[in-house]
Amino acid sequence: MLEKEDIAYEKTILIGLITRQQDEEKSNEYLDELEFLAYTAGGEVLKRFVQKMDMPNPKTFIGSGKMEEVQAYVKEHDVGTAIFDDELSPAQQKNIERILKCKIIDRTNLILDIFAQRAKTSYARTQVELAQYEYLLPRLAGMWTHLERQRGGIGMRGPGETEIETDRRIVRDRISLLKKKLEKIDRQMEVQRGNRGSLVRVALVGYTNVGKSTLMNVISKSDVFAENKLFATLDTTVRKVVIGNLPFLLSDTVGFIRKLPTQLVESFKSTLDEVREADLLLHVVDISHPSFEDHIDSVNQILDEIDSVNKPTLMVFNKIDAYQPEEIDHDDLVTERTTAHYSLEEWRKTWMAKTSGDAIFVSALNKENLEEFRKVVYQKVRDIHVTRFPYNNFLYPENLE
Repeated sequence: MLEKEDIAYEKTILIGLITRQQDEEKSNEYLDELEFLAYTAGGEVLKRFVQKMDMPNPKTFIGSGKMEEVQAYVKEHDVGTAIFDDELSPAQQKNIERILKCKIIDRTNLILDIFAQRAKTSYARTQVELAQYEYLLPRLAGMWTHLERQRGGIGMRGPGETEIETDRRIVRDRISLLKKKLEKIDRQMEVQRGNRGSLVRVALVGYTNVGKSTLMNVISKSDVFAENKLFATLDTTVRKVVIGNLPFLLSDTVGFIRKLPTQLVESFKSTLDEVREADLLLHVVDISHPSFEDHIDSVNQILDEIDSVNKPTLMVFNKIDAYQPEEIDHDDLVTERTTAHYSLEEWRKTWMAKTSGDAIFVSALNKENLEEFRKVVYQKVRDIHVTRFPYNNFLYPENLE
């Protein structure tokens, strides 16, 4: 159960599906994540509704019987917001709002809302605003039905474009303006990156809330904002770090998530230039999370989208202080042993074998095993530096003492 601070949380319910592609276990994982997203956005989840269907209902996402159950609960408990785990079509959203008579948002809209809350700099705000407008454009008719004049009848006829067409044109113009603004900022940031000289660049990547910012604070001795909420960091932070006598640049990037909205992937691709231009990636993983293997796959998928999946990578398994393997029943007929039952030592051997030694296990919060981590990073940065500048490799010893 998530701890709540003494602030007014919005009453919400979650709605998800169990389908052929998404079994009950996967559905529960997604809803756990959706609840954390809702909490991060300022919502208190009262109840979850899950229905088993082959595919979502094209009109209302869930079936009519389940919708009546949800409707009764919303009315009885005065629920303000219903959050759906998958992206709703404009028609679905309009139909559901008409039935439930409360605010209807989907996973995409929720993530966009969190990004809007977290965006601090002009650059991040512009990226989020662009993603929001691109999400909003096909939903204008459903959101502002009072402006729609295409229904006809007395007082609804008139020359020129309808109000809804005017609004669509305004939004399209705004999208075009924001894209031009981002292009201008991108050019400025490209110049900034060029002015950093030829220092080796290292980027922290990983799923949201795995401890990237905490790890950066420990390594760079800086004060980057870190919090136990999703997407605590939106703006890329770059710090100059020196290990031994070897300087390099370390950047902390926005966290990734499963079912990341396509609008955000597009608008944040420029932020991910730090990843694209990095010489070395530190892929941070929360090993205490039961789905950390899925998280790794999700991050690699996005890295593949931005052509960075084949970069030199060090797997950094964080939060070893919180790792607890699942208990296994001694009767093999009852419980089949899976990776969830591995001890930390077994994971070490597995990942060492899989990644040819490019894996390290740490706790950034408790500062466990950080000396070994610093040595491994030093060696990797040194190898890149020596390859780039073979004439001054005598400055850097083979091993960090």
